[in-house]
Amino acid sequence: MTLLIAAAMAVSFYVAWPRWWWSLIALVPLAAVWGWVLWFFRDPTRYPPQGEGLLISPADGRVSDITPIGSDSPLGEPGLRVGVFMSVFSVHVNRSPADLRVEHVEHVPGAFMDVRNPLAYERNESASIFVTMRLSGVEYPLVVRQVAGFVARRIVTDLRQGQQLAAAERIGMIKFGSRVEILVPETLRPKAMVRIGDRVRAGESVLVACTPEP
Repeated sequence: MTLLIAAAMAVSFYVAWPRWWWSLIALVPLAAVWGWVLWFFRDPTRYPPQGEGLLISPADGRVSDITPIGSDSPLGEPGLRVGVFMSVFSVHVNRSPADLRVEHVEHVPGAFMDVRNPLAYERNESASIFVTMRLSGVEYPLVVRQVAGFVARRIVTDLRQGQQLAAAERIGMIKFGSRVEILVPETLRPKAMVRIGDRVRAGESVLVACTPEP
């Protein structure tokens, strides 16, 4: 993007010379686009809350759904799904919801429907991150799922098998608006700590509290 702005500036100065000031007017929209791109890729520091069994939001945005799931979900067992919708104005860096170990990542090609469409959950391009959380000496499976949207065209997942993640650690991003969700097994007795419509921040807002039976 920086190279494109520099090239456009050089061309506009050449065409407009000696009335070079007209090129400055022409560059205003380009500069605005450049500034918006820099703002879109912002990556603020986040400080996760402390506490055992807390699952924090993997994305900035608004809670779009809190839904019980069955064994036909990517998790493979009954549980709870909490989805967060990211608009083009949200910070798009995704973060780990807890201290986790990466088991594997599955990229699934698909459509680019508006993620607010109920069918988008099944049909859109996605990346499912299968992880394990250790709680009270027992390991539990979780899934963090990045779902592309109508505008989003690229899912970035910067993870490898066996990688150990700290809570709020960066795990990737989805470019230009989309959805991220976490799938929590029933055995963790998940309790949603948010309501639909709540605004949340990646790495800071608690989505789910887990209290497995001893």
